[in-house]
Amino acid sequence: MKKSSSNRAVPAVLMSMISVQGGASIAKRIFPVMGASGTSTLRIGLSAIILFLIHRPNLFNVTRQQWKTVIPYGLLLGGMNLLFYLGIKRIPLGLGVTVEFLGPLMLALLGSRRVQDLVWALLAGVGIFLIVPWSGDSGIDPIGLLFVLLAGICWALYIVMGGRISHLMRSRDAVPIGLCVAALFILPFGIFSGELSNITPRYFLMGLAVAIFSSAIPFTLDFIGLKNLPSKTFSILMSLHPAFAAFFGLIFLNEFLSASQWLSIGCIITASIGSVVAVHRQEVKSSRVG
Repeated sequence: MKKSSSNRAVPAVLMSMISVQGGASIAKRIFPVMGASGTSTLRIGLSAIILFLIHRPNLFNVTRQQWKTVIPYGLLLGGMNLLFYLGIKRIPLGLGVTVEFLGPLMLALLGSRRVQDLVWALLAGVGIFLIVPWSGDSGIDPIGLLFVLLAGICWALYIVMGGRISHLMRSRDAVPIGLCVAALFILPFGIFSGELSNITPRYFLMGLAVAIFSSAIPFTLDFIGLKNLPSKTFSILMSLHPAFAAFFGLIFLNEFLSASQWLSIGCIITASIGSVVAVHRQEVKSSRVG
């Protein structure tokens, strides 16, 4: 990986995270009318249309090998988005992103055999322990936690699949086609839930903003990161997602977290940063040896 590529990839991933959380803050304002399924369908559907019109990928030039990768990539995009929206409809945005982030974090830690990574895994485990509603009066919906945990698993698989597709297809082809697959997957949920019937011009425009900030921009920026960074490094860079989410939830949604919930977010972010430092040192050491 060239240094210039790395310097371009890291800012792209950071801007992607800021864009996603800004879009999620808008999405939560749509939930009372459009619901999670309707909002998710609106977001992915409009994102697919926007990027397809911009890039105009030629579907007839897609090889069988590329279809075998881009279809799972799109299904994971759709599943990740739908499950996450179902989750944050029930729990605060900051907590939802923190639990979802466990997917990429575990992906990063599973790929390493260093003893010090066990410390970071343990710290992440403490973060999970502090979030889980062990008592009924915790105020945290366990169903919401389950949804975002499943979204985290999809996120980890999305990182793996995104890394593969980035070496088989151009970003301008893979992302819009993947979003079209995701839209076809989510559309039945939006239709049969009946939530799409509540759309008005105002909520359409809000959905368009969500599509741009939560899908069109970040998925394109993610592709830059996935192409130029190892999947482990990309996973760990996601560590700032919970912090951005908690900040946006507090500022724009008035979602106040308890001390233990903030501590939980801090534990998981610290574990991620610790992993980043360890990976960086290992890469520097390997380059010197080479």
